[in-house]
Amino acid sequence: MRLMNRESRFGPSDTLIVVDRSKGRRNIIIAVVAVLVLAVAAYMMFAKKPAENAAAADAGGRGQIPTVTVIVPGRSEVARTVTASGALAARRDQPVGVAGEGGLVRAVLVDAGTWVRQGQVLATIDRSVQAQTAAQLAAQVSAARADAALAQNEYERSAALVDRGFVSKADLDRKRAARDAAAARVRVAEAQLGATRAQIGRLDVRAPKSGLILARNVEVGQIVSAGSGALFRLAEGGEMEMRAQMSQQDLALVHTGMPAGVTPIGSDRTFSGRVWQVAPTIDPTSRQGQVRISVPYDPAIRPGGFAEAKIAAGTMTAPLLPQSAVLSDEKGNYVYIIDGKNQVQRRDVKIGSVDDQGVTVSEGISGAETVVLSAGPFLNPGQKISPKRQAAR
Repeated sequence: MRLMNRESRFGPSDTLIVVDRSKGRRNIIIAVVAVLVLAVAAYMMFAKKPAENAAAADAGGRGQIPTVTVIVPGRSEVARTVTASGALAARRDQPVGVAGEGGLVRAVLVDAGTWVRQGQVLATIDRSVQAQTAAQLAAQVSAARADAALAQNEYERSAALVDRGFVSKADLDRKRAARDAAAARVRVAEAQLGATRAQIGRLDVRAPKSGLILARNVEVGQIVSAGSGALFRLAEGGEMEMRAQMSQQDLALVHTGMPAGVTPIGSDRTFSGRVWQVAPTIDPTSRQGQVRISVPYDPAIRPGGFAEAKIAAGTMTAPLLPQSAVLSDEKGNYVYIIDGKNQVQRRDVKIGSVDDQGVTVSEGISGAETVVLSAGPFLNPGQKISPKRQAAR
């Protein structure tokens, strides 16, 4: 076969188009890669957003339902302490007044806060008139004694002359009667003098017992009498007491001889005392009874003040809570318990005692409840929580 070579010729009016096929393939590859990159980026963006939304939702759920530590306290045998409040007073508060007819006060020898002994003079009252009366009666006593001595001598002389016949028995009897009458007048005069001197002695206001003067209600120059009331108030022996008011329920737990701690209001000191009297009756108005606790004298124990008492009344079985679990407000003491739906509920309680072991709850819970341990101030009744239980001590 004969090969024919044809020579191609182009005229001036012809256009030559040259196509570079390698460059077209490169552009196609770049476009495909770009599409793949965009697809991967879109996939990662849409896959990440649900995860973030789930994490945010999970975080939000945890913020609405906080985790709170709780305990179930149970019941423990603890020392039973009865608390009460009441007034401080002298155990034996004795009023001291005028024993006689009274008069003008000449001197006051003691003041409030002075220790005195029995019979010591506290104040003196003018006695000028009584002194003159006593002097007059003393003179009458002397005259009566002189008359009695004379009557005795005459009787003795007459008795010596009866046997000789110079004096009759009738005269002797008259002499005897005159002697006896004179002796009686002496006794009358002496009795009158003694009464006046006793009246003068009663013008001295004296301490009936040894003790502490609590109050002085008299001044020099004052006119006093038996109706003037108490000039002084005396605490016998300086003994003090607290008169605690208790409910009928608490009163049944207290007995004579139980130890007690008395803390005056405003003081950080506690004084050891002992119950010496429990009221046999209940006040029908307040439904309370009085327990009297004796305490030794101390300047911090001021009669008329107020104090709190804690009486050790044996042992009892009751829930024992940490102090952080018990809250208080204007309505009283309370705790937060968790119900079956994990919701917070307020429960009012009555506190029995507070010590290093914790707080004894005498009323309000049985010990089987789930009690919030320490997050109470940040919770509200009805709020839902996630309880985390901790073992009770």
